[in-house]
Amino acid sequence: MTDPTLTGVAFADPQFDGQFVRLLDTIPYGGADFGEAFITAKLIGDDRDAWFVQWQALGDRIMADAEKSLAAGHAVSAREGFLRATTYYRTSGIFHLAPPLDDRLIASYRNQKNAFRRASALMDETFTSVTIPVDGQELDAYFATPAGDGPFPTVILVGGYDGTMEETYFAGGAAALRRGYAILLMDGPGQGGALIEKGLHFRPDWETVVTAEVDWLLTRPEVDAEKIVALGRSWGGFLAPRAATAEHRLAAVIGDAPQYDVGAGAKFLLPAEYRDQLETGDADTLNAALRAEMAASAELAFTFDRGMLTHGFDTPLEYLRGSAPYTLAGLADRISCPVLLATGENDPRNRSAQQLYDALPSPKEYIRFTNAEGAGEHDEAGAAALFSQRAFDWLDETLGR
Repeated sequence: MTDPTLTGVAFADPQFDGQFVRLLDTIPYGGADFGEAFITAKLIGDDRDAWFVQWQALGDRIMADAEKSLAAGHAVSAREGFLRATTYYRTSGIFHLAPPLDDRLIASYRNQKNAFRRASALMDETFTSVTIPVDGQELDAYFATPAGDGPFPTVILVGGYDGTMEETYFAGGAAALRRGYAILLMDGPGQGGALIEKGLHFRPDWETVVTAEVDWLLTRPEVDAEKIVALGRSWGGFLAPRAATAEHRLAAVIGDAPQYDVGAGAKFLLPAEYRDQLETGDADTLNAALRAEMAASAELAFTFDRGMLTHGFDTPLEYLRGSAPYTLAGLADRISCPVLLATGENDPRNRSAQQLYDALPSPKEYIRFTNAEGAGEHDEAGAAALFSQRAFDWLDETLGR
């Protein structure tokens, strides 16, 4: 008998269900509550329009309750409400990541940003909204420190394709603070506010982004300059190791759901009969084939729409051809710091993690989370506490804490 998987939890639609488990993954860090999340799922059913409406409505209700608590002087209750609203608002817009920018995606982003800012002002830890210059652009960020005297080891949180810096608080930031780390949360090009408010798109040389973050952190007396770490999850599992190929001031890197050579896998998103034509085939023919696949598969449509928006491409073929520079092939051996890789057993993105592991010359560890542990999904969704335990235990030991 094979181990059960954490699928079919609340929705028959696998995309809905995957995003729902992603939402549930924030519960250990205050990002959602079980009952209100499941009741909302029942209201949504299989209606894609209802997905946005119902998660927004839940966010509105939780925000209103938090405002009442705050007005009555109940700061902890208010903070907890603002944090849950952050997740519900962010979740509402996930299926509207497509060019051109949809008003619903913009509303989702701005509402979750506002909710998190309200929460951050009430945190027990010191949270500061800052800006960091990256290639002439001032990007918004949050810098937070735990209780006690610094300097602190510090974790740079690197988010994924469709997340936000506010989500990274739940996806590693809160766990780091609890363990005495300072944290830096920032949307890089292609992510969250950098995409929606500044129109910046993904770039393969993520070392440019992380180097700017390290430069900024080194100006802060609260930061232990010898213990700056990058933690990347989902697409960040590629971006963080990519940054470490050139940014050698990092003391360690954690890549969750890492990918070795994204460009090499792009051809497999083409119909089989066209896979040898990715670079040379007629663009009109290939785009027509890709759009037919998108029409037949909501999952493929989401992949291409999200990719075109975040990378700034007009057609699905441009997106596939533009993936070539996103690789660690020929670069991974430049990483000099210790590296932890993590994958979930049920995540198709784990196919190339072993290639990356084998190419690393530095001290390294590879944790394979399993379905039997309830941790087999992408980014171990649904097993947040287990991921934090293993990842931060490794980090503590690696840094000699």
